[in-house]
Parts: sequence; structure tokens; C-alpha cells
Amino acid sequence: MGVVGAKLYYGNGLIQHAGDAVGPGGCADHFHNGLSANDPGYQRRAVSAQELSAVTAACLLTHKELYLALGGLDETNLPIAFNDVDYCLRVRDAGWRVIWTPFAELYHHESISRGKDVSKQQQIRAKSELRYMKKRWACALKHDPAYNQNLSYERPDSL
Repeated sequence: MGVVGAKLYYGNGLIQHAGDAVGPGGCADHFHNGLSANDPGYQRRAVSAQELSAVTAACLLTHKELYLALGGLDETNLPIAFNDVDYCLRVRDAGWRVIWTPFAELYHHESISRGKDVSKQQQIRAKSELRYMKKRWACALKHDPAYNQNLSYERPDSL
């Protein structure tokens, strides 16, 4: 395994992250976002350890040697958003697995340290990061092997 990600909850106890689907939402979207903590989710995926294409770096375990060999998170092109997705995709390209487990559970106060992208400058940076991901990972964003192709890529309500 190259990366392991955890199940994250909002402060109100709802699921914030149960792994990432690559492609939906324009680049990536969290599986099972907003479900109650005891909801098993689509095909019990919110309660089953599984191989995915990406997990959030809010809580991500990886080998130090692998992290260094792959150049870590891309702080140049992706200073805020998607650097975790990019890292996970590079890990997979290097032949390692990305695993999400429901057995490591934490509360995550998303964006509390950095805030939301509300200023014009922040929005420009966010659009630049999205453009970079769409160019760099065009093929991966069109087909995530961990995401059912029969489900919507526009709004992944089933996630």
C-alpha cells in the first residue's frame, strides 16, 4: 500500500469524507459526503475498506520514502486544492495502492485553518488549480476505476 486514508466527520457527526471519486464534480468529490455516521452508504461503501483512486490529505498515511521519491505534494501547481488527489494518482501510477478505511475515524473541521475561497485572488488560484488537474490528469478524470460509470459525473448524488 502506498496511501491509506481515514473516514472523516464534520463537527455535527455527518460524514465529510469516505474516500474520493476522481472525475465527479469537475475533478474530485468525496464519497458519502453528508451521510449520517451509521449510514452504510451506496453498496455499503461507507463501512467497507476499499481501494480507491484518491483520499484526502486531511488525514493521509504514506511511506516517507515513497512521498520523497514522488516529490511529495505539488505545492507549485497545487498550493491549496487537489494536491492530495494529484499525489494519490501519482502513487497509483507508480504501482502502489490507495486504500480508504472506515476503521480510522476522525473529526475534521474542513477549511477552518485556511478559510474558503471567497476573494477574487483565491478564486483565480482555485480555477488555476482545477485547470492544471484537468490538463495533467485528463485521462484519469474521465475514468475512475473505483467509480461506477453508470452514475452521474456531473453531480454524484449517489456518493
